[in-house]
Amino acid sequence: MIKSLITFVLLLKVRILSRIFYRLENDWITDEPDDYTKGTRIIAILNHTSLYEPLIAGYAPINLLWKFARHGVLPVAEKTMKRRIGLFFSFLVRHPIVVTRQRDATWDKVLNSVDSKAIVIILPEGRMKRANGLDSSGREMTVRSGIADILEVLPDGRMLVVYSGGLHHVQVPGELLPTPFKTIRVRMEMIDIAEYKKALAQEHPEVPFRKAVVEDLTRRRDTYCPTDANSEFRIPNSEFSQSLSRSEEPLELSEK
Repeated sequence: MIKSLITFVLLLKVRILSRIFYRLENDWITDEPDDYTKGTRIIAILNHTSLYEPLIAGYAPINLLWKFARHGVLPVAEKTMKRRIGLFFSFLVRHPIVVTRQRDATWDKVLNSVDSKAIVIILPEGRMKRANGLDSSGREMTVRSGIADILEVLPDGRMLVVYSGGLHHVQVPGELLPTPFKTIRVRMEMIDIAEYKKALAQEHPEVPFRKAVVEDLTRRRDTYCPTDANSEFRIPNSEFSQSLSRSEEPLELSEK
């Protein structure tokens, strides 16, 4: 309980600082839920550009922060945890789990932590996008399959997808301090996990589940992420996208 209280206080401070020093703009693709915590099992942040993405906590209602503090599971890259900022990430959720870039015992520990109360916060791309649009190795940014592993072990619940407009204007990887008084823009989408898995299987029966998830989330990222804090962007009229986003009843709801 002491660790949960420390984490909750830290998240509250991040939320307050985010709201004081940044302008937060948010649009919903689906209807905004009355209760973010009810049934939410995964929070996936797409377009990973900075270690300062905890500033997105500025959007979170307080009861969701409390759930992070009590039941949050956060896979954090071994490389990140070895930096000075690693201590901060170790208190950001109740269960920070250090993972390597391999599918090894560290990732098994993440999957074993996904119990009936857990809420997993994950950055599905698994590494940060640099200012040139590529990762640190010069490769194209794609979603990795770790999130599919988590979806496979969850029979139901909801996934909140946060499409980030990017934080390079706040802090570019390698810079020490963030630039205040900028606009942080995101879009959000609440997806029913059972319906999402069913829709993928029906629309792409010949594609393995893990590959289908990677391709779908990569497409969604490229479609929905804001490209400029002051620009408008439209939601394409995609029947498949709408079917995956639709949830008639609310259910009980990094790097790798």
